[in-house]
Amino acid sequence: MSRNSAAAGPVPVNLPLERRLAAAVERYGESVVMARSLSLLAGHDEGSDFLLFVGGEHAQGILDGAPVLYWPELWGARALLHVWDESVWDETAESLVISTLNNPAWRVKEMGARLVAARELDAASELADLLGEEVPRVRAAAARALGAIGSSADIDRIGVLLKDPEVEVRRAAQQSIDRLRSRFPKD
Repeated sequence: MSRNSAAAGPVPVNLPLERRLAAAVERYGESVVMARSLSLLAGHDEGSDFLLFVGGEHAQGILDGAPVLYWPELWGARALLHVWDESVWDETAESLVISTLNNPAWRVKEMGARLVAARELDAASELADLLGEEVPRVRAAAARALGAIGSSADIDRIGVLLKDPEVEVRRAAQQSIDRLRSRFPKD
């Protein structure tokens, strides 16, 4: 499939994310959208049309010369929250998704934690490492993700965040502990 879709019509950049991604799936197919999103996670260029689908109006800034930074990786991870095809999933894809938890950009780590939880990936130890991150949103996302995929052993790890200086982190920690306790009641 061509990476240039000028013949297919303009990318609907002004639509909400879910509708843009639905349009991308309609144009390319679910497996191609997932594969290209994974490719963004790996740091590859997937062309201007695909970047516009996953990044919307904000992607136009990059296409106009703004620094790329971490945005394509973030948008690739975010797209995978909405578009998923098991036929594309393999160990390489799983490694790419889990690697977002070690990305230098905090926004990518935060989105990676959400994605790991949504797809129920085995990354509890990587998430536990994020509980001590400098950025509160990353700590909160890691706590929420551990609440979704962790075990009762993670309750104590998350419990440290109940005294975090940021209220959102404390709230995420309490909700995650409650979730783990409901999933793993004491015998």
